Amino acid sequence: MNKSTGHHLTPLVVLAAAVTFGGYFSFAAIQGDYGLFRRAEIIDDAQKLQVERDALNAEVVRLENLTKRLSDDYLDLDLLDAQARDVLGLMRADEIIIR
Repeated sequence: MNKSTGHHLTPLVVLAAAVTFGGYFSFAAIQGDYGLFRRAEIIDDAQKLQVERDALNAEVVRLENLTKRLSDDYLDLDLLDAQARDVLGLMRADEIIIR
């Protein structure tokens, strides 16, 4: 190969390599495991999990309230009556059930 021909191709090879590596790193920055799209997915998942956590916390508070209302220290007779009806299917003698 002619020395003059080699000197003319060197900048093109360097440019091609730079464009190739730049394209690869740009793709990885956007779509890779740690890229922008993955970050957006993680943020979306985190928001969904926070909503689920808040719903579960509200359910825990509700169940703690029911547990307290049926405890030995504090007995809510209306709640006890409702639970007996729902769970055990009990009814008073003066009631009529229509299905």
